[in-house]
Amino acid sequence: MTDFDGKRWHDMGGDTAGPVRPSEHDFALWEKRVDALMVLCSTKGLFTVDGLRRAIEDMGPDVFENTTYYDRWIASINQNLIEAGTYTLGELGAKMDAVAKRGATYGEAASE
Repeated sequence: MTDFDGKRWHDMGGDTAGPVRPSEHDFALWEKRVDALMVLCSTKGLFTVDGLRRAIEDMGPDVFENTTYYDRWIASINQNLIEAGTYTLGELGAKMDAVAKRGATYGEAASE
């Protein structure tokens, strides 16, 4: 017999976690874009909320604990889009290189 209680590492339901301190904050522009991308892609049938959650849970405890909520979302969206055949890992890498060459700011990109 094992000590497995039926819960995976990310399932904190019922665990003592201390008080929740909700706070209002404005989302960064990139976080809003990640949210919009998730809505658009799921509306187009490229993946489901369950697919989003599955990819997040598959990241493992170290990545999960050391990334932000929207960092996990964008990684999961990317994984789901690759799995759906929307683009390849090579195509993504090429696009990321092209974007990096534009410069670190919108001003640098606009001056080209």
